[in-house]
Amino acid sequence: MKIAFVGKGGSGKTTLSSLFIRHLATAGSPVIAVDADVNQHLGAALGLSEEQCATLPSLGAQLPAIKEYLRGENPRIADAASMIKTTPPGRGSRLMRIVEENPVYQLCARPITVDGASLRLMATGAFTEEDLGVSCYHSKVGAVELCLNHLLDGPGEYWVTDMTAGADSFASGLFTRFDQTFLVCEPTRKGISVYRQYRDYAADYDVRLHVIGNKIQHDDDLAFLREELGDALLAGFGQSAWVRRTEQGRSPAFDELEPANAAVLRVMQETADAAHSRRDWVRYTSQLVAFHLRNAESWGNAKTGADLAAQVDPDFVLGEDLLPLPEPLGV
Repeated sequence: MKIAFVGKGGSGKTTLSSLFIRHLATAGSPVIAVDADVNQHLGAALGLSEEQCATLPSLGAQLPAIKEYLRGENPRIADAASMIKTTPPGRGSRLMRIVEENPVYQLCARPITVDGASLRLMATGAFTEEDLGVSCYHSKVGAVELCLNHLLDGPGEYWVTDMTAGADSFASGLFTRFDQTFLVCEPTRKGISVYRQYRDYAADYDVRLHVIGNKIQHDDDLAFLREELGDALLAGFGQSAWVRRTEQGRSPAFDELEPANAAVLRVMQETADAAHSRRDWVRYTSQLVAFHLRNAESWGNAKTGADLAAQVDPDFVLGEDLLPLPEPLGV
């Protein structure tokens, strides 16, 4: 299941995504966690030290190698240099699984242990001084989009992405790549405004969007969110002493998380799992192609000097039936 966490800066998006990742991993589920925020804090939220976070490889830095691997033997893609972030897979492309070993994971993923559970962590890489004036952060996030375009994931497997704050993911088709999007929202007018902006942008693309209220201090906070959000509000995560201790650098055991907040994580997993039955691979592939053609026409053709519409394999539909499930491997 492909899951995104979005929300305004300071809403607690990274904290909630890290808690959800811990919840999945400690239950024994295969998890790939991806930090795609311009502010790279997911590793620290999962308990890594500053030194460990600093040594995480950058997806953005490995983009040429990622393209070369995913291109495979697809005859419609002349070379890796002609691939852009929206390039769709076709016959001959290499497809990724969550529970496999492959060169992308070897280059970019690091196994970490959280509360005795193993998972893989990937990071786009922070926006550096060298990027100023010559690049934008979307070029780094493009590596995540390419991976998702080529990902075949089954039920009980989880790719969880901590996205950039606000509505930055609408700069490409990345926001359509997920089975479930959780928008983290504080009980404030600004938080509601960010939700409505995201909802309106996503309305035409059948994005499965639920709101998680965060930093709930009392019943009035939850009542405010219910009044403003209606059925979009899935649950409310309360102020947490466990989170505070973690942010102070302590290491409380995950099973010490407040029962009411742990229950919210279970509801979130149930909601994400329910999205599997709603998967429509034909629609998913057609959206992928539509955004690729849009990007090709607006900037991709000029940048690569090629007609990127020719990369589309018209008879190809991504789907779980394309690869058998491999035996789960340790991470």
